[in-house]
Amino acid sequence: MNMNDMPITTDVAAQEQMDDTELEAIIGQDLTDAVSYIDSDISPIRAMGTAYYRGDPFGNEEDGRSQVVAMEVRDTVSAMMPSLMRVFFSSENTVEYVPETPADVEHAKQATDYANFVFNRDNNGFMNVYAIFKDSLVRKCGIAKFWWEDSEKVEITDFTGLDEQTLQILMQEQAEVKIIVSYPDPDAPPMQPQIDPMTGQMMPMPPPPMLHDVQLKRVTKDGRIRIMAVPPEELLIDRRARSFDDCSLIAHRKMATVAELVAMGYDEDEVLDNVTASDLDDNEEYLARQPLATAIGQTDSANPMQRRVLYIEAYERIDYDGDGIPELRKICCMGSGYKVVRNLPASYIPFVDFPCDPEPHTSPIEAMSIFDITHDIQEIKSEILRNTLDSLAQSIHPRTAVVEGQVNMDDVLNNETGAIIRMRAPGMVQPFSSPFVGQAAFPMLDYIDQIKEDRTGMSKAAMGLNADALQSSTKAAVAATISASQGRIELTARMMAEGMKKLFKGILFLMVTHQDKPRMIRLRDQFVEIDPRAWNANMDVSINIGLGNGDTNERLQALMMISAKQQEALTQLGPQNPLVTPSMYASTLRKIVELSGFKDSSQFFNDIPADYQPPAPPPPKPTPEEVLAEVQAKSIEADIQKKAAELELKREQMIRDDDFRRDQLAQDGLLKKYEIELKYNAQISNAEIQAVTSMNREATINQPGMA
Repeated sequence: MNMNDMPITTDVAAQEQMDDTELEAIIGQDLTDAVSYIDSDISPIRAMGTAYYRGDPFGNEEDGRSQVVAMEVRDTVSAMMPSLMRVFFSSENTVEYVPETPADVEHAKQATDYANFVFNRDNNGFMNVYAIFKDSLVRKCGIAKFWWEDSEKVEITDFTGLDEQTLQILMQEQAEVKIIVSYPDPDAPPMQPQIDPMTGQMMPMPPPPMLHDVQLKRVTKDGRIRIMAVPPEELLIDRRARSFDDCSLIAHRKMATVAELVAMGYDEDEVLDNVTASDLDDNEEYLARQPLATAIGQTDSANPMQRRVLYIEAYERIDYDGDGIPELRKICCMGSGYKVVRNLPASYIPFVDFPCDPEPHTSPIEAMSIFDITHDIQEIKSEILRNTLDSLAQSIHPRTAVVEGQVNMDDVLNNETGAIIRMRAPGMVQPFSSPFVGQAAFPMLDYIDQIKEDRTGMSKAAMGLNADALQSSTKAAVAATISASQGRIELTARMMAEGMKKLFKGILFLMVTHQDKPRMIRLRDQFVEIDPRAWNANMDVSINIGLGNGDTNERLQALMMISAKQQEALTQLGPQNPLVTPSMYASTLRKIVELSGFKDSSQFFNDIPADYQPPAPPPPKPTPEEVLAEVQAKSIEADIQKKAAELELKREQMIRDDDFRRDQLAQDGLLKKYEIELKYNAQISNAEIQAVTSMNREATINQPGMA
């Protein structure tokens, strides 16, 4: 047939959604293979790690011989755990979010505070991390799970003796109000009959005031981010996976009670139909950790709601809608037959791996653990200790040879000090003395300890200096020994930090996508409203870890030197210089506080607000020439002002003199008037006097020298 004659099938027609039977067959086959991989290949090794960590007997012990077990695995893990926990929890914030754009700067600070609050306050982050790290060191890989949980909280409150007004106020609340009982108010005054003034007839008696006993039922819906340390045997993963992100299947299996599954929304009858034996009941790792928790099926509990059901929450990339592109889906199964009870699209995988020493290109759950590199040392050291103790026991309590029938056997078997042995003839009892040869094993024990230190990095220098460990060593030699011993644990901490980054990126994603309303929390002794809906969910994560322990003083000294240089730059160049900003100086001070052992640096130094503007720098000092010119200018200005003042004084004096002469002429004119009137007995008008006075004044002004 010609290619052109073939019918054309559109993509829309080719898309056929997978039916539930096919989906259940696929997920069942994949889960069966994953269970076989975990239970048969991985769990036996991890179960052995648990046994060695606890110091269980090896199984080759002999009666009458020493059965001591060295605790190399536990000792090494116990020595590493304090350093690892201190690395991640010595600072105020375990992580910090890095903004991608200038608009994300303030959001990144809020996200950092809120994520650490959710991790440490809502979920007890310290204990979760402790469990994860211990699983990693003993059982190859620690596993964390994070998810958003919607919950309903029911509160029932009883009220007694409420009057009608209070009851009406209570009925307005968004809650269910149930009146238990109503009764007349015993303290109310008796009702008196009244007459209607319009008709003059008796009015009916009003009902007495009532009191009510009420039950208030308030249902509060809320959502929180939950974090847990997953037991390693409960995680299922594709045997061909190289990481949690690219695996085709990853799942969490657990034995959930009927009550838990009903609370998740499943039908009770459907849940009870799947009560059966669990895969975990045959898992060696589960039995090694909980040897007494082996009840199965119907024998779990007499309470039907407390019976256990195998519940698997699986995440698989599968082409469910038939578009040819596999998408991530959340598929939940119940029972040993893996019956699919929920099938939803998923946007993320809620699991994070914390491998101790991962092997490249392999699954994280196959990483090397402390058990893997120390279990042979524990076996060798146990054997040496057993032989040494046996030699010591034989030298202290030697074997005894007796001639049968010639001694009293009860006396020989009596271990009491100074006891008498009755013999029929001398020499019938002879001790077989065995010298103690265990001292030859002491150098071997030291050699075994050195091998352990080389493998794990945990030495006396790493756990705390011993006076005999580095005796007669220079400061440089001590520092080199400490630095070398910390290399292994620093590498382990760095690997754990990658897991913390993934975990906190998941926390940020859940905060942005699931929290639908602001939340009021307490940070640094202040209540702050946090609303993450506008944050950028793609912000990067920076881990605040202090690698190593012995270099804390060196880092403090370096920070002190940096702060001194920053302070010098701020003093000489001003707060607006291009080299150091006040925010940089504040960050250095907070780091010094954190390295000094104080977690909350805000008690000592506050954050600089984003809108803070440093004060303007003072004007530069003038040069001597500028000072001289300014002095001269001020002197000239002062002379001008002085001359102007002198001229003003002269002007005022001339005005006063003129007024004085005018008044004097007026008085002289009046005197002349009175004199003429008295002399000639005639009346002279004031106008004539003023005219004469004006003529005299003009004559006076026109005199020489009167300008």
